[in-house]
Amino acid sequence: MRQRVLELRNAVLRQFAATLAVSSLVILMGIGAASAQSGTPAPDQSKAAAQPADAAKDAAQNQRRTDEFAEAAQVISGPAGNPECVWLGRRVVRLMWRDDLDTAFRHLDLYDRFGCPGGHIQAAFRCLTRFGGQIDPKVAETLDSRVHACWINPASQPQQAAAAASQPAAPASGNAQPQPAASPSPAASPSPAPPK
Repeated sequence: MRQRVLELRNAVLRQFAATLAVSSLVILMGIGAASAQSGTPAPDQSKAAAQPADAAKDAAQNQRRTDEFAEAAQVISGPAGNPECVWLGRRVVRLMWRDDLDTAFRHLDLYDRFGCPGGHIQAAFRCLTRFGGQIDPKVAETLDSRVHACWINPASQPQQAAAAASQPAAPASGNAQPQPAASPSPAASPSPAPPK
């Protein structure tokens, strides 16, 4: 009887080992088939072609930033021309334009901590609101370039208002009757920002 129990136990163990081996083989084959069908590209060709293009793009962007900081340092005297003030200030103005005031105030705290002038942010944002109709919300470069231009020269005006203000009235011909002096027209108010 003891021998039968041992034989039965050995048969059960052999059956368990065979089932475990078959199930392990099926799982390994399934993993192999899934990885073959995953469609992961060969790393040598796609990444090698993308790396030089990304490196050139990053180098051009870094050079543009460096040029912008150098331009700001030359044009703006005082702390508003320092690179840290330029970077943080433009970022605050951009965030204020996008109505992300919580993040803008956090950046403004850093801006103040570096000793940068708060009045320059006010003037740059005021300038940016004058150009509201010319900023395309779908193209990030228009906002970035306008923020930089307003940071460099906060007193800049939109082209339409500046052209209208600079052209004087044409003199009347000699045989026309004199016109009474026209009352001065109020200055054009800036157009409101487009809804976001």
